[in-house]
Amino acid sequence: MDDAYLMNALGEYLTVLVLFLVLAAPALVGHLHERRIDRQLKAAAQAARPVTRTRTRTRTRTRAQKSSSRSTVPSTATWYADGRRSKKLVSS
Repeated sequence: MDDAYLMNALGEYLTVLVLFLVLAAPALVGHLHERRIDRQLKAAAQAARPVTRTRTRTRTRTRAQKSSSRSTVPSTATWYADGRRSKKLVSS
């Protein structure tokens, strides 16, 4: 009776393990695919860094910076915060 019980328990454990692997396999394959893409992107970024740095250095040397060259349109966060402040002033 003990041998049959052990074989039955072993069969159940193996069944659960196989089902887990079948369900987890697509996620594991996707994770490995994403890691490979991340490595490729990192390698491409490192290969492109020296080219990008020389271009930005050339641009900053030739062009003078002006403080008034950027627009003064407030950001969405500033607009939202101003709206919240005005509502608080009206309600209190």
